[in-house]
Amino acid sequence: MEQQNNTALLIMDMQAGIVAMLPDAATILNNTAKAIAKARDQKIPVIYVVVGFRQGAPEISVNNKMFAATKERLGGVNMTEFMKVHDDLNPQADEVVVVKRRVSAFTGSDLEVILRAYDIQHLVLAGIATSGVVLSTLREASDKDYRLTVLADCCADSDEEVHRVLTTKVFPRQADVTTVEEWHTA
Repeated sequence: MEQQNNTALLIMDMQAGIVAMLPDAATILNNTAKAIAKARDQKIPVIYVVVGFRQGAPEISVNNKMFAATKERLGGVNMTEFMKVHDDLNPQADEVVVVKRRVSAFTGSDLEVILRAYDIQHLVLAGIATSGVVLSTLREASDKDYRLTVLADCCADSDEEVHRVLTTKVFPRQADVTTVEEWHTA
């Protein structure tokens, strides 16, 4: 794909099971679909990042408080199904889907290899949860010297106050924070 201006849109943890946990999933799905369409129109690569594990989740350590609590529940889950992106946001055949093993999009994945291959220097972030994948990826990407934009209305968190604080007070220190309507891709 011929691309524009070394930018990529990351769609993170937008898996059906994760989206289903949101009280107002329709809004984030609609906003994220708009962002994807805008990126595709501008020839900006859309890269999907999903969290997933091998059957039985051998990658999960008992020392990892967040994931260890779900390891037993994940034991009987079909990981191929678990890792599928929500139907409303399906990747196109030429779009990359990266599997990560932790909260950050970089940890346990080949995201950095893909970004280097595409010569990406600017990441536009969208994902669930604001306090999870978006925060962790933003911090790590900032440390790796990527230019960052967060589409606040393409992110969601189970705690609205946490989402608000992150997008209005924390993220602006390291990223431009905007909405999908205000996002200028050029």
